[in-house]
Amino acid sequence: MKDINAVYFIGAGGIGMSAIARYFIKKGLVVAGYDKTPSTLTQQLEKEGMLIHYTEDVDAIPAACKQPDNCLVIYTPAIPESHQELQYFRANGFDIQKRAQVLGTLTRQHKGLCVAGTHGKTTTSTMCAHIMHKSHLDCNAFLGGISKNYGTNYILSDSDFVVIEADEFDRSFHWLSPYMTVITSTDPDHLDIYGTKEAYLESFRHYTELIQPGGALIIHRGLEMKENIPANVRRYDYALTEGDFHAENIKIENGEITFDFISPIESVKDIELGQPVPINIENGIAAMAMAQLAGCSSDELRYGMQTYGGVDRRFDFKIKNERLVFLSDYAHHPKEIYQSAKSIRELYKNRKITAIFQPHLYTRTRDFYKDFADALSLLDEVILTEIYPARELPIEGVTSKLIYDNLRPGIEKQIIQKADVLQFIKEHTFDVLIVLGAGDLDNQVPEITKILNSKL
Repeated sequence: MKDINAVYFIGAGGIGMSAIARYFIKKGLVVAGYDKTPSTLTQQLEKEGMLIHYTEDVDAIPAACKQPDNCLVIYTPAIPESHQELQYFRANGFDIQKRAQVLGTLTRQHKGLCVAGTHGKTTTSTMCAHIMHKSHLDCNAFLGGISKNYGTNYILSDSDFVVIEADEFDRSFHWLSPYMTVITSTDPDHLDIYGTKEAYLESFRHYTELIQPGGALIIHRGLEMKENIPANVRRYDYALTEGDFHAENIKIENGEITFDFISPIESVKDIELGQPVPINIENGIAAMAMAQLAGCSSDELRYGMQTYGGVDRRFDFKIKNERLVFLSDYAHHPKEIYQSAKSIRELYKNRKITAIFQPHLYTRTRDFYKDFADALSLLDEVILTEIYPARELPIEGVTSKLIYDNLRPGIEKQIIQKADVLQFIKEHTFDVLIVLGAGDLDNQVPEITKILNSKL
């Protein structure tokens, strides 16, 4: 990375972008940027020293960020090429890089421990980062969610290791050079980018070719993709109860989960999940496998897993007592929702479970509405809101009703507007309630929590 004294972010408030912004803030550089809307995250960044504005305005770019020789510009793929500020930087010869390019540079400067996959990558990478950070090895980390252990999505240290969430959107992970990588899942997603399932799987195959000599691939057993690793890269597989790395003696009782971690290097008995959610057994197996291959001891694995606090919006409990359970989960792909629904059903076998789901993207709803309906049908009651568009324009005929019409017969269901959710919460009682989706419904979770607490 060239000698710079300023960094400008176009799309500053994204979870991945903000981690890199924090990296440069801690390096003492001038850090500024644009984002479309203020959020809790942008407010925190401003408190930490970042200069952010919320309208497309070249005049609002700080003077320190208008020097092409000394300013790096980083943008997210969600920003359109027509963006005025992006056009200004392009026209004036600035070094402009995608977020993934910057992460790629960091994987070449450090030993990159990367986690890729359609789902599970945020939790797995955050678990691995926590284990590493608490071990004698330590690590840097760029995560796709806010770690509850650290209140941030970023860890900075003098360690030679960097833990990175490897994002397949826009083929971003092709910029990386992993020392080791986990691949959790390859269920087709982002078909608006890839077009076909085959292209999606090919993208993961190419990713495995980028692993550095002497490194390792840790892949979930039974994936449809075909890897193509270099000759001197080690290969391991994992799954819940089979594979090179797996679990035995799983116990789920009294809200606690323990198991034995079976490993070809050294097995570890009595692993206790700090965030006791069934899906985290597999995530933990993958995280411990990579940390153990990096050099963490058995005691460090055990301590890291026991003290892991979870990630905001990943099976994130807000209320948890005998009368009411309320949680928020970022799940937005059918397989993620299936795993989330399956986990909550295992934890609360004999209780009525209600989900409020905000579908994310018209294309994803169009491609997977039947799969969404099947996954949500594991629950007792489903409340759907309108689709969150993110970067997309509406598609004729694609609405939440596609999911609604395919829910299993007999399930309680309705469609409401997002604007009416709080009133709905006030007027109804719940036993177990979960808010699902990657859109902006999560912004209402604090108020939902207040309303529910007032009823207890």
